[in-house]
Amino acid sequence: MSMRDRPTETPDVKLLSGHDGAHPSPTLPMPDWMAALPFPATILSFENNRLAMVGANAAFAHSFECILSGKAERSHAAEWRKRIVESILSGRDSEGFELRRDGALGPEYFYCTVGRLPKRDGKPDLFLFTALDRTSDRTIEKNLRRELLSDGLTALPNRTGFGEEIEDRLTNAPWPENAQFGVIAIDLSRFSRVNESLGPMAGDELLITVAKRLKSGLRQGDVLARIGGNDFAIFARLNNGLSDALHIVQRIRDALSYPIRLSDLQIRVDCAIGCALSTSLSEDPEDVVRKAQAAVKIAKRSGKVEIYRNGVLKEAQRRFSVESRLRDALAQGGLTLAYQPLIHLQTGEVTGFEALARWEDEELGHVSPAEFIAVAEESGLITSLGRWAAYEAAQALSRWDAKFGQPAPLGVNVNLSPIQMARDDVASMFEEALRYSGISGKRMTAELTESAIIADPEKARKLLFALKDLHMPIAMDDFGTGYSNLASLHSLPIDILKIDRSFVTSMLEDRDKEIMVRTILSLAESLGLHVTAEGIETQELAHALQNLGCWQGQGYYFARPMPEADAYDYWRARWNFETV
Repeated sequence: MSMRDRPTETPDVKLLSGHDGAHPSPTLPMPDWMAALPFPATILSFENNRLAMVGANAAFAHSFECILSGKAERSHAAEWRKRIVESILSGRDSEGFELRRDGALGPEYFYCTVGRLPKRDGKPDLFLFTALDRTSDRTIEKNLRRELLSDGLTALPNRTGFGEEIEDRLTNAPWPENAQFGVIAIDLSRFSRVNESLGPMAGDELLITVAKRLKSGLRQGDVLARIGGNDFAIFARLNNGLSDALHIVQRIRDALSYPIRLSDLQIRVDCAIGCALSTSLSEDPEDVVRKAQAAVKIAKRSGKVEIYRNGVLKEAQRRFSVESRLRDALAQGGLTLAYQPLIHLQTGEVTGFEALARWEDEELGHVSPAEFIAVAEESGLITSLGRWAAYEAAQALSRWDAKFGQPAPLGVNVNLSPIQMARDDVASMFEEALRYSGISGKRMTAELTESAIIADPEKARKLLFALKDLHMPIAMDDFGTGYSNLASLHSLPIDILKIDRSFVTSMLEDRDKEIMVRTILSLAESLGLHVTAEGIETQELAHALQNLGCWQGQGYYFARPMPEADAYDYWRARWNFETV
């Protein structure tokens, strides 16, 4: 009520006076009391373990009298009487519980109470029993739970519902002795391309069709669920272990073998499949599901069906930890760059350094670059990591110039990941790094692998020419291990070939490796390219490459990667150094 409309005078209300006036006459008949209740109610007597009705209202007599009077022998009638007797024998003054009965339209649920009435001398104990209909509430709860546990698009169980279905099968279904269960995870490949090119409606239609096909190949007792955007999973009883699982995998492949028609297009669905088998029926189903998901991640990379093996889940958990900690390290400056010198093999001078990311984490300890760079590429953090490395390397050159008092005759090589090249504006990144540090592009070399060029040749070509516009040298890393040919080298603005260490380290003992190194040096000379040899570990290797006319080398023979300050001191100590 609005305060503006509130009455100014309090109405004169007569209250009942005194204790006696507050109670109606005790001679009021019991049926009148019962009739005042809006729900079924009855008064029961209990004597000598016998339950008897003393009185009831019309609502109770219409629906429940037959149950408690013993005239009905339905399955639920005995259960009702048993539960009421248990409540009476408990000795409590009142108790509430829920009971179920079979109605004409299905199961009905009632919230029941049993309350003890005051004792009467020489007469049996009396109890008030009430039954409040909760069927509509249970129906609503059931529908809400179904929505919570199922996928609205395919009507399959979702991730939560899948777990409950598994628990139900393990608990209630008959299982042969020594039986196992397995989970088969299915990831639809290139599903995002359907969404991008045809729209989300087509993507939904594809998922519905795939769900129908997968469901058509299930055995009795198997459970199919949609556990992610384009991820499905199957729970299966395995009487014959791995053999049964592989038969299910074959049915999955058969179901998806022929194209799916979307609009006017026919789309062939490829998928990655990973399997995990339980060690026993007592194994936690959630662990088996996680193992299957770990196996399907490997299948996405290998292109084959993968069966979970011990250690894969730990590897996945390790990758998750590395990703989480790496994200924090990038945000909080927890990584550093180490610098490995590049040596001019004819003069022995330090021409520059290759910048290499290093990470010491408080929780994980030392994390190798091979591990955290792979995680960064998989998670998308490679973009942030690559930008940080380029900016930090350019700033290091600027700091060295400040120490030297003028631009130092040094450059820095920065590695580019193929995924970074695909996802980031690399030319803009280098342009900003050079501008913020005041460094000439001639002093920063971009190192990329052959696979980065092959993945998207046209995009790689545009990037390389954009880097040349910044006057940056370009080096092809790990040369000899990929698929480059003479034509591609001639058409791309590449300045340096880096011979992979797998050829260099054993070239003195392996005649074929030596021939490969000589061939690369000859090819580079004919194309007017410089050559850097990686993995020089001994003086003999350094002299052999020097005699072959190799321009530059790096390796542990000269120095391991070192911190920024040590790298500057190393250069100053070897400046104008004449011998290798």
